[in-house]
Amino acid sequence: MKPFDEMIKTGDEVRPPYDQLKSWLDTQNPGRLAQKALDAENVFRKTGITFAVYGDEEAAERLIPFDIIPRIITGNEWRRLSQGIEQRVMALNAFLDDIYHRQEIIRAGRIPRELFTHNDAYLPEMVGFRPPGNVYTHIIGVDIVRTAENQFYVLEDNARTPSGVSYMLENRETMMQLFPELFQQIKVRPVETYPKMLRQSLAAVAPPGCNGTPTIAVLTPGIYNSAYFEHAFLADQMGVELVEGGDLKVENGKVVMRTTEGNRAIDVLYRRVDDSYLDPLTFRRDSALGVAGIMDVYRSGNITIANAPGTGIADDKALYSYMPEIVEFYTGRKAILENVPTHRCSEPDTLKYVLENLSELVVKEVHGSGGYGMLVGPAASKKECEDFALKLKANPKNYIAQPTLALSTTPIMTEKGLAPRHVDLRPFVLVSDRIRITPGGLTRVALKEGSLVVNSSQGGGTKDTWVLDD
Repeated sequence: MKPFDEMIKTGDEVRPPYDQLKSWLDTQNPGRLAQKALDAENVFRKTGITFAVYGDEEAAERLIPFDIIPRIITGNEWRRLSQGIEQRVMALNAFLDDIYHRQEIIRAGRIPRELFTHNDAYLPEMVGFRPPGNVYTHIIGVDIVRTAENQFYVLEDNARTPSGVSYMLENRETMMQLFPELFQQIKVRPVETYPKMLRQSLAAVAPPGCNGTPTIAVLTPGIYNSAYFEHAFLADQMGVELVEGGDLKVENGKVVMRTTEGNRAIDVLYRRVDDSYLDPLTFRRDSALGVAGIMDVYRSGNITIANAPGTGIADDKALYSYMPEIVEFYTGRKAILENVPTHRCSEPDTLKYVLENLSELVVKEVHGSGGYGMLVGPAASKKECEDFALKLKANPKNYIAQPTLALSTTPIMTEKGLAPRHVDLRPFVLVSDRIRITPGGLTRVALKEGSLVVNSSQGGGTKDTWVLDD
């Protein structure tokens, strides 16, 4: 079945959201557009917008390919997406509070206890503790795919340390530099307020003892981390300090950072360091990336850590299969945005079905991310399927399987002109005193013809996402 094309209806008939863009494209010289694509690449190169590929000796730093043809979402479509995202985020936060306290959802028999009792992402250190403002997931990225005109699915939730927002912002800034005339013709909702909203959101969940304007800092693992550019970018955009573990220490019950004017206490720490590296006194003793004693300061209520330790359990792909039940349990309503149908390989009958149909399914590790550790059945060789079947049989609890969705396509610029490619969408959500959703998000695109893998680490690119202001 042909995938849903977001721009072209049938033949040469253009869908209404793309009318103005297509009319403009038809007036453009192909050579000019090709030059603009090169200009965009040069902008990204000069700005230093790169990401690291772990284990890639040939190119430790890469540019994420950027496509100059924007992806367009109508105001009505965005309203429905926003409602579904907000409902899901509220449910996730309520779920995290529940599993670290009364565990009502387990008592009610809606999810099995085994989902987290033997899960490394579940932190016993968080049991009985409520973070400032009762917010666990301050920054969330919700991955969404589209399969038809009115059919959107949530592919996964990113509640630990979601990345990519810097590319959303730089994509928009680059497009406005290259094509200012387009933004005069087409009314697009802004995304550039995100850093200001992020700072406001973090300030709103400062610990109770904070007096005056909260001191905020971004904790990075350092320059060798794959998302270091984003850490530095966000700290700069918010006007706050970018710090590493070595810059911080615990002093008089507070986490302090070294400054030219002496040590200064931090009220809110936006951490981009994984839980296990956060505190060598509590988690991994060999960690040099975190701060010794920070968990004691956290539990005493003298600092806010965003996102809260222990939120990674919400990213678990085995838990994902229960999200419809979780949303309904905590909101009292059916989920507005559906899950992709998911097979739990831990169940014997399901495992048998998955093994018999590997060539038609997408199989993922429950703790996996970034497109690693997965099998895309239709694109895999017979040998790859056979090898993966052995992994499945050896550790079925480690995997879930999903049907291969016909992801929607949007046009990209190729050497031969416009051509459709598969896309997904990662909107970014901020949670504090209220929920703030930036209109649009990061559209990731599979640049290889026919490919469904959009991750930058697997050869995908990005494009600007336009939500129409209608």
